[in-house]
Amino acid sequence: MFENFIYWWGEQYWETQMFLIVTISFLPLMILGFVMQARVRSVFQKYSGVATKLGTPAHMVARFMLDEYGLQRVQVRHVGGNLTDHYDPRSDSVALSETVYHSSSIAAIGVACHEAGHAIQQDRGHVFSRIRNTLVPVVNFTNRTLMPLLIIGMILAFMGMGWSIFFIWIGLAVFGVGTIFSLINLPVEFDASRRALQAIKKGNFTQEELVGARKVLTAAALTYVVAFLISLTQFLRFLSIFFMRRR
Repeated sequence: MFENFIYWWGEQYWETQMFLIVTISFLPLMILGFVMQARVRSVFQKYSGVATKLGTPAHMVARFMLDEYGLQRVQVRHVGGNLTDHYDPRSDSVALSETVYHSSSIAAIGVACHEAGHAIQQDRGHVFSRIRNTLVPVVNFTNRTLMPLLIIGMILAFMGMGWSIFFIWIGLAVFGVGTIFSLINLPVEFDASRRALQAIKKGNFTQEELVGARKVLTAAALTYVVAFLISLTQFLRFLSIFFMRRR
């Protein structure tokens, strides 16, 4: 009996320790996330005011980059908003925002080439890019169903219904899909930035302009790293709460 007590106490101790560690690390990561977002805005704003010597608008640089890879079919189009730049695999087009499309700034060139890099990934069959594109509709669906599942599970658990565990497990699985998506997103974004810098190096841009573009792309890439760490910490936190409640 004493051995059983020691075993039970050990389990409780390590689960509590894990919960405390995960919870304590969550707050600094959230703060870091806000700091990194502010950093991206600051860097982008700084280099948005620094025009390249060539004066070529970002949409034309992206067009040149795509044409070099034989991707004449990929359109470069204008979309509204600020920092709404993205590559759309459904329409096979690079969408550049108002602050990027006509701009010839270092920041705009970096962003445009980054999005063109995603189109090149799609054409070259980049493994992680294909996995991410496949997961996008799944993640969109799970994001809509996550909170309802967890809420239903908690309500049923509060009412003492044993099968509430089913909804909680599904909620955790759904949350895990989002975490996996954040992880897969990392090599995709870093590879697109690498391709963007290669294209800028091949162009007639100065060393100072290349350094500025690298700073913009690095700051943006780090936000994805922080996003993954926050998602992973949240998942572990929910998981530790779940196991503690089951005791």
